[in-house]
Amino acid sequence: MSLLVVALVLGAALLHATWNAVLRSGGDRLWSITVMSMVSGAAALPFALLLARPAMASWPYIGLSAALQIGYCLFLVRAYRDGELAQVYPIARGVSPLLVTLGAALVAGERLAPADLAGIALVCGGIVSLAFGRTRPGLHSTLAALATGGFIAAYTLTDGVGARASGNAPAYAAWLFVTQGAPMPLVFMAIRGRLKISPRDPETHKAVLGGVLSMAAYGVVVWALTMGPMGQVSALRETSVLFAAVIGAVFLKERLTVGRLIAAAMIAAGAFLLSVGR
Repeated sequence: MSLLVVALVLGAALLHATWNAVLRSGGDRLWSITVMSMVSGAAALPFALLLARPAMASWPYIGLSAALQIGYCLFLVRAYRDGELAQVYPIARGVSPLLVTLGAALVAGERLAPADLAGIALVCGGIVSLAFGRTRPGLHSTLAALATGGFIAAYTLTDGVGARASGNAPAYAAWLFVTQGAPMPLVFMAIRGRLKISPRDPETHKAVLGGVLSMAAYGVVVWALTMGPMGQVSALRETSVLFAAVIGAVFLKERLTVGRLIAAAMIAAGAFLLSVGR
């Protein structure tokens, strides 16, 4: 991958960690992620209407990815119910690059160089290690985080193939946000009942910010999936756990231990190997 793609994916990782911190800090996380999804969909709609439509072959992927991302949202909310940002986030993000790499080899015929595989292994090992400090996440949070990682891998693979088939990655991403955001209020009402949004509530302001950050972060990733191997893009994106660890320590008062710093160094080394790869 080019240095430009690497830099943009790392920037997207920072944005992704930030909106997850916004979600984790919310009082009602299902409500927060519902509003975030609605905002992402609304913000993406003008782009969807103005850009040339994606090729017809990519529309089934848009539908499948939207469904997978709704499942991802629900499991992420469950994982954050009891677990800390610096615990749940690394588990969820850590398993996905390996799954994406394996899936890309099977689905898209991608093959990575030994240095790339070593980089992915370092990133994944460091990410998972970050989750286990003195206070470990509970069983239910851990299982929900692992399931979340499965959804991440599934929608990343889907979008990698779909965006390449679309002929227009930005338009693909825009329609994806619209398709995923539109049903979220119905999902919320099916679980909770009435969805109430107060424009003056600070929680609404945070959710709006999270929705914009989410759209920007994943829009870059969808484009990057058309520019380089999916396993590399996924691993670089998951370096967002470095940012999440710092954000959790500074803003959410979560403890940043020596073990987590060592794990962070593993992730940085893995990201370097990936960035200098083919």
